[in-house]
Amino acid sequence: MMEQRRGHRFDLGDRSWQGQANCLGVDPDLFFPERGASTREAKGVCRGCVVREKCLEYALVNGEKFGIWGGLSERERRRIRRQRTVARHPDGAASA
Repeated sequence: MMEQRRGHRFDLGDRSWQGQANCLGVDPDLFFPERGASTREAKGVCRGCVVREKCLEYALVNGEKFGIWGGLSERERRRIRRQRTVARHPDGAASA
């Protein structure tokens, strides 16, 4: 199921992959560190996770702006979003 909000599509569908995640049962605060705090431990949990790519794609599609998802920080996901926008609009006609 998809929901539309402010020009963004949010995937509200199958999230069964979450039951296979390495982070299952880990304190969620680890994945939402205070600004400037280390993300190393959270990223370590993600490393080798069998659903890492699904988790990352979920965060990208749903515009997750906070926390570690799929082993990447907010800044790293923002970079991927920009790269995807450029790839979709190589002529520079990307809309905001």
